Amino acid sequence: MKVTTDSCLFGAWAAREVQSLQLQNLQLLDVGAGSGLLSLMMAQKNVVIIDAIEIDKEAAHQAEENVGASPWKEHITIIAEDVLRWRPTKKYDVIISNPPFYEADLKSDRFTKNVAHHNAGLLLNELLQFIKKHLTTDGVFFLLLPFKRGKDVEELLAVYELHLHKKVTVKQTTEHAPFRLMLQGSNTKAETVVVELSIKDNHQQYTQKFTSILKDYYLHL
Repeated sequence: MKVTTDSCLFGAWAAREVQSLQLQNLQLLDVGAGSGLLSLMMAQKNVVIIDAIEIDKEAAHQAEENVGASPWKEHITIIAEDVLRWRPTKKYDVIISNPPFYEADLKSDRFTKNVAHHNAGLLLNELLQFIKKHLTTDGVFFLLLPFKRGKDVEELLAVYELHLHKKVTVKQTTEHAPFRLMLQGSNTKAETVVVELSIKDNHQQYTQKFTSILKDYYLHL
């Protein structure tokens, strides 16, 4: 599966946010794990027990291979199931998801591509309902979404009594409009901190903010 810059940025940012909690042996769930990227980035920075669930069998197999080749294979379990049919036996301190994009956009003829890119298998409201049910009282969640879904997600968060703590608007360059949202929230009310982050500057060089978040993962930064 293709690894995108924004998903790497999201994984590194979320891993750093979890690290700042300074808690040990956290129970973490990665919903829509894909190749296992987010789980591996979380495990690199934190002492966590991770369940990573992925509906696509081929992607789940790739995630198992990636985890098996890593130093954190004892801490990550890949679950090849549909999260809507799965019945976890515990709640999670952290739930992270880079859910399928483009829920209302043109669909592909390939079902697997639909699931990966169009929310054919998991709608945003279903994901938030799942998070509300399976997040611990003091737990936190992280989401990566298209910027255009900002209003939708904030309305749905209110429906499920979930609260936004941090919102990072991500731009391709300092000259572009935002294209992604990185969100952190919980069951607890808090004032939302809004931050803007550009991946590159107007000279097409990585910005200092981007580099500071990803330098421990990218060898060339």
